[in-house]
Amino acid sequence: MVEGKGQFAIRGGILDIFSVDRENPLRIEMFDDEIDSIRLFDTLSQRSIDKLEKVKVLPAKEIIYSNDKRKGIVERIKEDLDKYIKKLKNKKNSDFAKQIKANIERDIDRFEASPYFPGVDRYIPYILSEPGHVLDYMEDNLIVFLDEAIRINHRMDNLLLEHHELCKGLLEKGRILPENIDIYYDYEDISGRLEKKHNVHMSTVISGEYGRFYKAEKFENYNILSKQMGSYHGFMDILVNDVVEWKRNNNRVVILAGTRARGEKLRDELISNNIEAVYIDEKNIELLPGKVIITRGSLNKGFEYPSIGLVVVSDREVFGIDRKTRKATKKKTKGVKISLFTDLNPGDYVVHQTNGIGQYIGIEKLLVDNIKRDYLKIRYQGGDFLYIPTSHLDTIQKYIGAEGKAPKLSKLGGSDWIKTKKRVKESLKELAEQLIKLYAQRRAVKGFAFSKDTVWQKQFEDLFPYEETEDQLKSIEEIKADMESSKPMDRLLCGDVGYGKTEVALRALFKAIMDGKQIAFLVPTTVLAQQHYNNFKERLKDFPVAVEMISRFRTRSEQNKILRDLKKGHIDVLIGTHRLLQKDIQFNNLGLLIVDEEQRFGVMHKERLKNIRPNVDVLTLTATPIPRTLHMSLIGVRDISVIEEPPEDRYPVQTYVMEYNDEIIKDAIIRELARGGQVFYLYNRVRTIDIKGSQIQELVPDARIGIAHGQMEERRLEDVMLAFINREFDVLVCTTIIESGLDMPNVNTIIVEDADKMGLAQLYQLRGRVGRSSRLAYAYITYKKDKVLTEIAEKRLQTIKEFTEFGSGFKIAMRDLE
Repeated sequence: MVEGKGQFAIRGGILDIFSVDRENPLRIEMFDDEIDSIRLFDTLSQRSIDKLEKVKVLPAKEIIYSNDKRKGIVERIKEDLDKYIKKLKNKKNSDFAKQIKANIERDIDRFEASPYFPGVDRYIPYILSEPGHVLDYMEDNLIVFLDEAIRINHRMDNLLLEHHELCKGLLEKGRILPENIDIYYDYEDISGRLEKKHNVHMSTVISGEYGRFYKAEKFENYNILSKQMGSYHGFMDILVNDVVEWKRNNNRVVILAGTRARGEKLRDELISNNIEAVYIDEKNIELLPGKVIITRGSLNKGFEYPSIGLVVVSDREVFGIDRKTRKATKKKTKGVKISLFTDLNPGDYVVHQTNGIGQYIGIEKLLVDNIKRDYLKIRYQGGDFLYIPTSHLDTIQKYIGAEGKAPKLSKLGGSDWIKTKKRVKESLKELAEQLIKLYAQRRAVKGFAFSKDTVWQKQFEDLFPYEETEDQLKSIEEIKADMESSKPMDRLLCGDVGYGKTEVALRALFKAIMDGKQIAFLVPTTVLAQQHYNNFKERLKDFPVAVEMISRFRTRSEQNKILRDLKKGHIDVLIGTHRLLQKDIQFNNLGLLIVDEEQRFGVMHKERLKNIRPNVDVLTLTATPIPRTLHMSLIGVRDISVIEEPPEDRYPVQTYVMEYNDEIIKDAIIRELARGGQVFYLYNRVRTIDIKGSQIQELVPDARIGIAHGQMEERRLEDVMLAFINREFDVLVCTTIIESGLDMPNVNTIIVEDADKMGLAQLYQLRGRVGRSSRLAYAYITYKKDKVLTEIAEKRLQTIKEFTEFGSGFKIAMRDLE
C-alpha cells in the first residue's frame, strides 16, 4: 500500500503511485498490457475520488538520467580516476591511490549494474552534462523578489562551507574524486544571472553592505512604513483597547479568527465591549475605514500599514498560539482498520472461508473463458492448488498463529476443516457465556455518571491549535459517552506516536474537572512527567485548574505539600510516575485515572489504583499495546478506540537495520546537523556512557554533545533535557529514558546501539521519538559487527525493519500477540 509521497506499489495488474506533486495517490489498472483506467483514490478508505484521462507522474529523485548515458558517465569517471591516481603516485602516495581506486571501481561496478544506487549523488558532475539553474528556466523580463539578500548570501556561504567540509572528509577517505567538490553555484553566479531580470530587493534595514548587491546602473529606493503585530495571548481587554484606537484613527481592521466558531465568539466579545464588529465568511468584501471585519483564515503574523490605514490581526496574535491546519479528511467506512493485518507476501499462510489453511504462493495470470485475469495461487496439502480471482480477496485472510511454527495445511475437499470450524463454534459459544457473566458483573458496579459538556468544555476544545482528525473526534465521542454512563469506563486508546492521543486525554480530563473530580495521570518516566506537566499548564492556563506533578524532580518538602493539597482537594490534576502508586497518595475525590504508555507498567501497578477506587473511570493510552491488553480489547473485555490517521505532512521514518559502522554513523550525524536538526544517540549502558560521549565527540568534533541517563541527579537530568529541547546540544547520548512520549520535533535522526538487546515494542517506541515533524526522519538500528544474533533478536530486528509505514504500532502488537 502507498501511504506517503514518492511511494509506489504493484499488485498484479494494479499499479498505485503517489506522485510528489499530488495530494492523493493514483491507481492505474491494466488490462493485459493496456491501461484500463486511471483514478485518484483516498489512502485511508481506498475509495476512488476522481477519474483521469491522462496523468503526468513527476520523479521522486533529484538526479534523473537515461540508461544510454551510463556508458559515457562511467568513461568520464574512469578518465578522471586515472588522472588523479597518476597525480597521487607522482606525490609518492601509492597506498592512498590503491584505496581510492578500490572505492571508485566498486562504485563503477554499481553503475554498470544499476543506474541508481546509494551514493550515486557523489557523481553529479559526471551525470549532468552541463549544470543548470532555476533562473535558466525564467524569461528575461521576469520580476524576481529577493527577501533579505544579505541573509541569502550568508546562508549560501554557510551551505557551501558545510558541503566543502563534507567533501574534504570524503576525499581524505578516498570516497570521492576532486571533481565532486564544486557542484553548487555561489551568490556571485546568481547575482550575475539576476542582472538580466527585473529585481525587487526587500530588506528590513538598509546597510552599507547592500552596495555590492545592487549592480544595476539605476535603481529606486522605496521606504514602506509597516508594523509587526504583537501577541495578545488571549487577553481580550488589551485587544479591545487597540481596536478602539484603530477605529478612532479610521483604520480598516481585519481579524482572522481561524475557525467560524472562534470568529463568532470574538465578534460577540467585541460587541459586548461596545465595539461594532461583523463576522463575514465571504472573501470578496469591501474594507471600509473605521470598520472591523472578522473572518475565517490564518496567518503566521499580523501586520499594520499606517500610510494606507490597514490593520490585519492573525489568530495567532489573538489567541497566542500557532494554529496549524490539516487537510479535510474523508469519511471512513467501518471495517477498514482490520485491513492493516491482512498484508500478503509470498510464503504467508492464509485461511480460506471454505477450504481452510493454505500457503499463498503469488499472483498468476490465467486465461479462463478467453479472458486473461490475475489469480491468487494458494497451495494446499498434497501439492493441490486453489486459484482465487483478485476480486475475491474478501474470501481469505492472513493466518495468525504461533510465530516460527508452520500450521498444518488443510486438504482440498477434505472434512478436517469442517470439523475444526465446528470445534471453534463450540469454543466461541463457551466464551460468549463467560463474557455475558463478566459483563453482568461489570454492569452491577455503579460508577459516576459525568454531566454533559459545559460551556467551558466547548471553549477549552476551541483553543486546540489544530483541526482534529476524524479518528480523534470519534475517539472523543466514545470516551465522553463512556464517562456519561453510570458504568465505570475501562477504555484503551491506541494510536501511533504523535497522532494526538494526549489531546483526546486532555478533553476527558477537563470533563472530569467540570464535575469536581480529581484526575490521576500515570506516566512511566520523570522526564515525560515533566513534559506533560509543562504542556498541561500551558494548555489549561486560561481556566482555574490546579495541575501538579509528583516525581523525583520534586524535593521532599515539595512532595509533602502536594500530598496535603491533594488530600484537601486543592489539586485537580496530579501527574506522576510510579510514585502515584504508593500508599501515602490519598485523593479527596478521584474520578478518572489516565495511564500513558501502558506497556511500561505491570498488571499490579495498574490494578492498584483501580482497587483503591473500584468505580473509577480508566483511560489507557498506548502506541503498541502489550499482547495481554490487546487480547482483552479484541475479545471485548475492554473497549478500544483507535487513532490511525497520521498528521498531515508526516512521513514514515526511514529505518536502517545494520552492523555498527563508524563512517555511516558519522555521515548520519553530519547530514542531520547540516539541515539544522538534532540527533538522539541511544547507548543503554550507564557505566560507560561518558566514554561513548567522548567517542562521538571525536567522530564529529563540531557537534555539541550532551549526556542523559536515569541515574543522574534529578535537577541535573532536568537541566540537560531542557538544554537539549532549547537546542543547546546537537547530539544527546542517552539511555532508554527518552523511550516514552517525549515530543521534540527538531530531532529527526536516532541511532540505536546494540539494538539486538532490546524488545520489539521498546525499539518501536524509540523510533517514534523522531519523525514528529514535516521533515523526513532516519532511524539507524545497529548491532555489533560480526555478532551472531539469536533467532529471537533477528526476528525482532526484521520486524522493526519490515513495519516502517504509518500505523505500525498495531501490527507490531499483533506480531507480539502471535
